[in-house]
Amino acid sequence: MAKGLVGVLLNEEQIHTRVRELGEQISRDYAGKEVLIVGILKGAFVFCADLLRALSVPVQVDFMAVSSYGASTESSGVLRILKDLDASVTGRHVLLVEDIVDTGLTLRYLREYLERQGPASLRICTLLDKPARRQTPVTVEYVGFQIPDEFIVGYGIDYAENYRSLPYIGVIGDVPDEQ
Repeated sequence: MAKGLVGVLLNEEQIHTRVRELGEQISRDYAGKEVLIVGILKGAFVFCADLLRALSVPVQVDFMAVSSYGASTESSGVLRILKDLDASVTGRHVLLVEDIVDTGLTLRYLREYLERQGPASLRICTLLDKPARRQTPVTVEYVGFQIPDEFIVGYGIDYAENYRSLPYIGVIGDVPDEQ
C-alpha cells in the first residue's frame, strides 16, 4: 500500500470563513498596536498570507523555518531551526502563526525561544489543533479548527513536499498500489 489522498477534512469555504473570523478576533485583541507576525515555514505560509489579509491592525512579517518531520508522517520529536528571524522581537507584540499543533513540542520550544528575547507580548495562532497527539502542554490563544488524529495535507501543509497547493485540507492514508 502506498500513501495518498483519501478524503477532504475541511473544504475551501470552511477555511476562508474561519480565517476571516480569526482575523477579526486578532484585530480586536491587538487594536491600537502594531503586530509582528512570525510565520512558521513552510507549512503555515498560505494560512499566514490569508490571515494577514484578514487583519485590520498594522503588521510586519517575518518567518522562521523549523523541521521535525522530514519525509515521514510522524514527528521525529527533534527540532531543527532551518531559518531564524531577521527582525528583533524585543519589546514587540508577536503573533506566532503555525499550521498545526500536533505534539506541542515544536511550539513549546519556539515559545520559550522567543520569550527569552523579551517581546512585549507573545501569542500563538494555529490553523489546526490535533489534541489527541499532544505530548506537552502548550497554550494556543487562537485556534482555527480542532481536528482528529489524521495525517493531513493541503493549504500549505505537505507530505514529503507534495500537496501544499491544495485549496483545502485533505487526509493522507493508505491507497492501493497501481498494478
